[in-house]
Amino acid sequence: MPRIHCPRCQRPQSHCLCPLIPSLDSRTRVLLLQHPSEVNHALNTARLAALGLTNAELMVGEVFEDLPRLLNQPGYQARLLFPGDEALPLQTCTPSDEPILLVVPDGTWRKARKLLHLNPLLAALPRVTLAKGGVSRYRLRKPPGPGALSTVEAIVQALQVLEAPNSFEPLLRPFEALIEGQIAAMGEEVFQRNHVRK
Repeated sequence: MPRIHCPRCQRPQSHCLCPLIPSLDSRTRVLLLQHPSEVNHALNTARLAALGLTNAELMVGEVFEDLPRLLNQPGYQARLLFPGDEALPLQTCTPSDEPILLVVPDGTWRKARKLLHLNPLLAALPRVTLAKGGVSRYRLRKPPGPGALSTVEAIVQALQVLEAPNSFEPLLRPFEALIEGQIAAMGEEVFQRNHVRK
């Protein structure tokens, strides 16, 4: 018999995360562009971020035909959250009159770079980057490099900088519950053997 899934968080009904998902307002608008390969991933953190922020939108695809409209939101200046030589630290974004439209590609580094390649408008956006040294709470996957964060962690860190002193930590509650659930499902012994960094 197929497991019943929650239509909102897409988790099995028995592991629904909706009670933990906050509803947070932000001055910053967050546009998540998700590679299709991430949609059915057990730890779909972009979906959690989009559900937890009232001023966020999640689009799935490889080529986004609607990008000109999505990027030209009246009253917002678009910035791409992605590292690069010309990327400015988020701390340099002064709280100007115009709030930021933070564009966040979601996928592995390779898939995220592909999204930029297939959507030249994205690649042309001014880039911003997070402070170095962020430590991920994502204990189930070895980070591809130092400072690598999951999508929801990167968004929380970005919003904490852009909208200080407001806290966006509640966005991480369903993410942490998701990880705890995965660890419980595999058993502590398997987790210790395969995932704990020696």
